Amino acid sequence: MARSSAPDDQPTPPRGKEAVSRANPSLDASLRPPKLDDFVGQARTVERLRVMIGAARRENRSLDHILLHGPPGLGKTTLAMILAEEMGRPIRITSGPVIERASDLAGLLTSLQEGDVLFIDEIHRISKTVEEFLYSAMEDFRIDIMIDQGPNARSVRLDLPRFTLVGATTRTGLLTAPLRSRFTLQTRLDYYTREQLLSIVQRNAHLLHLNINQAGAEEIARRARGTPRVVNNLLRFTRDYALERSQGKADAATTAAALELLEIDQNGLDEMDHRFLRAMAEKHQGGPVGLNSVGAAIGEDPHTLEEVHEPFLVQEGYIARTPQGRVLTEKGWKATGFRPPNQQGNLL
Repeated sequence: MARSSAPDDQPTPPRGKEAVSRANPSLDASLRPPKLDDFVGQARTVERLRVMIGAARRENRSLDHILLHGPPGLGKTTLAMILAEEMGRPIRITSGPVIERASDLAGLLTSLQEGDVLFIDEIHRISKTVEEFLYSAMEDFRIDIMIDQGPNARSVRLDLPRFTLVGATTRTGLLTAPLRSRFTLQTRLDYYTREQLLSIVQRNAHLLHLNINQAGAEEIARRARGTPRVVNNLLRFTRDYALERSQGKADAATTAAALELLEIDQNGLDEMDHRFLRAMAEKHQGGPVGLNSVGAAIGEDPHTLEEVHEPFLVQEGYIARTPQGRVLTEKGWKATGFRPPNQQGNLL
């Protein structure tokens, strides 16, 4: 008797929607909205961009330079890609740390065509030497580069096509005034409301073929820290959890269980947030305390705390910034499970 080509204990392949969700790589494609009409939130910024795009189209010219700033994950890169799409031009994407030398920048700029969009993420991390080349490139659309060395050294001027520079930064204060002033539009992106996040959850759940009900979507929106990038991360994990644990359906209980597995509580606080707050309560009596001290206490880089965790904790009222340092608020004390110390420094 001929042996079967597959052993009897071979797992049954997934079928139906489960098979599609697992096997089709297009479902994991970018969830970024392609047009301004599809972009949720940031109403003032979107309206400003509509005005600039409309005027540029009317006069058949390239967009003016734009600086997008705000906390990570709010859509700066997405808006840059939408700008290029709306203008019908290609976009070149790079980041500040990658541009180490003036020759790197010159190579980028000379490869652009008329009307192209150059997006520089973390633009505040460009070295000051390289930054000076941007001044003339942004203002006069030319750069002067040095060729050769010593007695044979000479300056060569290169004319550039009229391009659009879109810069993105989480730390506007680190940009020099000359660079900042060369952006026609400087606009800030703020955290999203729960209603806006719910709209993003519902749209992207459909794109991911996740069968999620209203209550499950609200769970994700409540715990997403006001950030679309977090929404997408939580959605992807919830989809995986639902496929493995609940036949692909994500109701409130399933979604809550998935997010609890990620150690994200009902207020959107993750494990590092709780460690941050507990360190302030236990080791520094609620503050005031500096981020270097908190970072040393929990083994985390102070810059990560400042850029990733602190903005949300301040926004939600768990901690407050003072001239002396960070202090726990009443809401922050409640989140730690401790009671604030009395004036003698003893826990009540």
